[in-house]
Amino acid sequence: MRTMFALLAGLIAAGSLAAQCHKIGEVNAEKPEGQLLQKIGQESDAAKKLGLLEQFATQFPQHEAIGWVYEQMLDGYLKANNSDKALEIGEKLDAVPPECVETAHQTLKAAEMKKDADQIRKWSAKTSELALKVVNSPQPKEQDEVEDWKRRVDYAKQVNTYTEYALYAAALQNSDPQKKIELLEALEQRNPNSQYLAQAYPQLFLAYQQAKQADKASGLAEKLVAAGHADEDMLVVLADNYLQKKTDPEKVHTYSARIIEIMNSKPKTAGVADAAWAQRKNLLIGLAHYMSGKQYYLQNKFAESDKELSEALPLVEVNQGMKAETLFLLGIADYKMEKAQEAVNHFRACAAIPSPYKAEATKNIARIRQQYAGIR
Repeated sequence: MRTMFALLAGLIAAGSLAAQCHKIGEVNAEKPEGQLLQKIGQESDAAKKLGLLEQFATQFPQHEAIGWVYEQMLDGYLKANNSDKALEIGEKLDAVPPECVETAHQTLKAAEMKKDADQIRKWSAKTSELALKVVNSPQPKEQDEVEDWKRRVDYAKQVNTYTEYALYAAALQNSDPQKKIELLEALEQRNPNSQYLAQAYPQLFLAYQQAKQADKASGLAEKLVAAGHADEDMLVVLADNYLQKKTDPEKVHTYSARIIEIMNSKPKTAGVADAAWAQRKNLLIGLAHYMSGKQYYLQNKFAESDKELSEALPLVEVNQGMKAETLFLLGIADYKMEKAQEAVNHFRACAAIPSPYKAEATKNIARIRQQYAGIR
């Protein structure tokens, strides 16, 4: 990804070298402003040249060359890594006709340099808008203008793609869930078919969860399930939602089965220790069996419940709360199937764990012993 965008950035830079939106106009060396423009043109030291440009902008803000001066200042501030000043000049330049995709893109780069999510979102939108105007502009009738038009269209297409990447990259770098949501929602609204959305959606889903926007998280997960792109974390949330709401039991079973399928075929994530990966894999598979087993229990399908919960039990050892509930539900399923000894065994194991099920499991053991002879 970085290599591709280093190449894209290089192509964009190469395409913009000849692009100067604002002209300096005629320089009248007999006037103070003309003399200052001459000095600017002759100055080779970047810092001194920037100082002269600032002087001109202060003294002659209404001069016809002000757009050209602002462009030079924007470039100078970017090279000096002064994002605040670059953004300030970008705003001023935006108010000086003509609007220009090159300078909007430069201002977007300043926003990225500052890591300002709001400014990135703003200038990504502005740059995209101007880029698309170029892309959609009609081909010139004059043959000698066609090649330049094609070059500008190609450049604008690259810039427009970059504006999407800018939103995606900023979202990845931002730790604030709400800012991440705003950036990625802007990307989705900009281009629902963006090549970055497949990578962005898991981040957006997580951000919705962190921001406690459960409905949006579920809605996104459902959309990705329909498209065949939901990951195991999304499926866990959906299956659990249907389980808790006691609606659409078949989706609980379907999503749980899909989680197991994904985790059994998914390669270990690079950089994750073998033990940590094994623990995550086992827990997710165990959770899937648990959810399906509990759903079968709620449907009074005790044989199916017993099968799923038995699969879950050895995989949820690390979660004592889930283990206790799994044992308790197994005890009830066994009892319903008249497997009295197995029921007592599960209730006894449940009662050994501090949990909300401990007292009831103990009572159930006594009840079964009263009902059945020879129970150990």
